Amino acid sequence: MSSYPPSSPTQPTTLRQRLAGLRGPAVQPRPLDARALAALAANPGCGRRALLDGAGVDKNALATALGSPAAFGQSQFAIVRGNSFEAKVKGDGGAELLRLVHGHLDPAAEPPGAGARVPDLTAAGPEGRAARTALALREATATRDWTLLDHPMLALEVAGSPAYLEPDAVVVHPDGRWTVVEIKSFPMIDAAADAAKVGAAARQAAVYVLALERTAEKLAGAEVGHTVLLVCPKDFSNLPTAAPVDVRRERAVTRRQLERLTRVEELAAALPEGLTFDPERTAEELAEAVSAVDAAYAPECLAACELAFHCRERARAADEVTALGRSVRGELGALTTVEAALAAASGAGCAEDPTSAALHRAARLRAEALELAAARPRRHVPESPECPC
Repeated sequence: MSSYPPSSPTQPTTLRQRLAGLRGPAVQPRPLDARALAALAANPGCGRRALLDGAGVDKNALATALGSPAAFGQSQFAIVRGNSFEAKVKGDGGAELLRLVHGHLDPAAEPPGAGARVPDLTAAGPEGRAARTALALREATATRDWTLLDHPMLALEVAGSPAYLEPDAVVVHPDGRWTVVEIKSFPMIDAAADAAKVGAAARQAAVYVLALERTAEKLAGAEVGHTVLLVCPKDFSNLPTAAPVDVRRERAVTRRQLERLTRVEELAAALPEGLTFDPERTAEELAEAVSAVDAAYAPECLAACELAFHCRERARAADEVTALGRSVRGELGALTTVEAALAAASGAGCAEDPTSAALHRAARLRAEALELAAARPRRHVPESPECPC
């Protein structure tokens, strides 16, 4: 029996529609930035973060809806101070910034003059800005002159999902080399800055270098420098100073870790139909949705992920040894829970497992050392005489 109009087969759901359903119908996708990619590369085994970042889920809103908010980001004062310092560095057509790049990275080249090029990179949407940036890089490489790209837009594919990145600046040298410039508001005192902050800036810059290399592959004569320029306030003033930072190691680690990430479509395909991370859902529904995606929690996540407090609570509730740190997790091998590790230390573990045997031996040695310390008589230490003065 036929019907009119004829019934049509159900159209397959595209990846874009699937990711939109994961975010929620009224939630705009949250773009990936270099800081998030650096944190993602530091923990490539976490499918939860890979999926949420790839889908553009607002993890801060999700953590708040779950009842485990995390305080992230700079204070308003630090943001205003950073913007003011960046504007000072880039003022007068980027003359001071180009002078720092020339002095620290390319002193043999002709000094940048007053007519250094600063192309307009405005365009509609991130795709348009990325295309405009690629065109400006092509023109600057062909011109062979000092060129400053202020807040260019770079594209990088991560786990099958496009990410648009915006470095502070990219400088094109007369020889066609491209240099990433990172402008930070933390001080550089006596030509040295806080090592942890410099390391974070280097990992962030390495992501920009990777994205630039994707563009440089399509242009003849283009070369991306693996030494970035870090610009900071000098001592306790607002005057800019700079230091070159070699990011070859960070670039290699970041590239290897990003390549290990499971593609977003594979992670999304493994989820139940109708699952969503819409922050308008109840906390119980969101907790069930989040638990459907495997996570790889480590204490380092507390400084890099908005969901870290929720994941830590679940890891502790499940008695997972990952809550004690990656090094402990790596040493314990097949012992994935604290209870199993304690049982192995007491001698109740598998005798054929070398990790269980080593734990049991370590526990026995510790007990013997404590017994010897308790049996050893304590030496009486006379009290020092009071000071006659």
